[in-house]
Amino acid sequence: MAKSFPIFGKENESVVYNPDELIDLFLNCTADGICIVDMENRFIRVNGMYTKIFGYTEEEILGRRFEEFPNPDVVNGIISAVKQGEFFHDIVTQRYHKDGRLLDIAVSYSPFRNVAGEIIAVIAIYRDITEHINTERELKRTRELYRLITENTTDMIKLYSKDKEIIYASPSHEKGVGFKPEQLIGQNVYDLILPEEKENFKRVYQSLIETGEPQLLQVKLKTGDNKVIDSETTITPIFNEQNEVECYVTVGRDVTDRVKNDDALRNLDRLSIIGQLAAGVAHEIRNPLTSLKGFSKLLKSTLDKEKQDNYLSIIMNELDRIDMIVNEFMSLAKPQAIQFERKGLHSILDSTVNILHPQALLHNVQIINHDYNQANDIELLCSPNQLKQVFVNFLKNAIESMPSGGNVHVYVEKLTGKRVQISFADEGIGIDSHVMGYLGTPFYTTKDKGIGLGLTVSNKIIQEHNGTMKIESEPGKGTTVKVQLTYI
Repeated sequence: MAKSFPIFGKENESVVYNPDELIDLFLNCTADGICIVDMENRFIRVNGMYTKIFGYTEEEILGRRFEEFPNPDVVNGIISAVKQGEFFHDIVTQRYHKDGRLLDIAVSYSPFRNVAGEIIAVIAIYRDITEHINTERELKRTRELYRLITENTTDMIKLYSKDKEIIYASPSHEKGVGFKPEQLIGQNVYDLILPEEKENFKRVYQSLIETGEPQLLQVKLKTGDNKVIDSETTITPIFNEQNEVECYVTVGRDVTDRVKNDDALRNLDRLSIIGQLAAGVAHEIRNPLTSLKGFSKLLKSTLDKEKQDNYLSIIMNELDRIDMIVNEFMSLAKPQAIQFERKGLHSILDSTVNILHPQALLHNVQIINHDYNQANDIELLCSPNQLKQVFVNFLKNAIESMPSGGNVHVYVEKLTGKRVQISFADEGIGIDSHVMGYLGTPFYTTKDKGIGLGLTVSNKIIQEHNGTMKIESEPGKGTTVKVQLTYI
């Protein structure tokens, strides 16, 4: 006689089930598909999950032989072995759904014995692992894709730990910098860059930590054969589950040739500016030279001590004026390697205005400085001569836009986030809307004597200083160029 088993519910209330009922409950509640096949390979029992996995109803299955359904060839041998008492666990295989879809299935086979220990059927337990397998396949494809990318790209990819030590380097480093990946593993970022680049890297890395945004860094790297190359590198943070920077990945490339080309363009633009300013500088020097000539004759013709002192004082002042003009002109003319240093914005603007003063006089233009007091305490980490070249470009364009004379206004405004905006506003003819779209295009110019590199070079220099440039213009009312830079 079958025994009964109490199953307790709330407050010790219980419901009594016999074994057959318990088996039904188990088969209906389990998350796995279960079927029982008799010794003649006929289905004698399936549960609801089995029908859900394969899409057949009980009526379509019960009483039919398993050979009537699509199965791998190996299943026949497994069933025969189970009938001999063997067990098979978690065999990963593929089966077809009723609608023709291919499923990934984990299946276990066990012999089903009666109370006498005789095998009377085979139990098969199925679990649909299609989603899991697809995820693994996708992960494997992704990993393989990343492997192919990192092994075949010319870009140099590195993965750094939080302590700035290299934990992965792509094979492209051997061709790019002459180091095999295994030579780089374990090295610190400071082992690869030049000593003078450390401060620049620290500044960029601090921005990476503070903002959590990728940063662009141009840095000089040492190669395996002791050469130096220019590298442009994007540094991207990788966050953990606590949203903390756990490591970071860098993607760099050799831009030495591009840097040389950029330098050549800068020099070409700089020489063009110098040529166009030469007449103004010559005019500005001619005036004090005339004074020097006149007072030298007076000095020679008088014996009055007081008059001699007065004439010498005037001569010295004129010589100082010439010296200042020539020095400012030469600072623009001399070679300009990009070396960042701390420099006051006020001194850069003041020097720029001095360079353009002769040009402004020739064109009856007055340069008016506004809010210079705000610039007194602003220091930039910059290349002063490069910024001077940019500002000279803007002021020269403003002067030339006013053929009948006028005013150029220079504004300095502090913004939030350690940013400063320098604006150059003229009262000139303005720029037509159809021309605005071409501004900054190399060798595009509206001037008879221009070479079309001024704005192109200026924009490049500003970008290298982590800044932005914006041009606003209205025909007949003038043009304003706004430059935003980060100060320290």
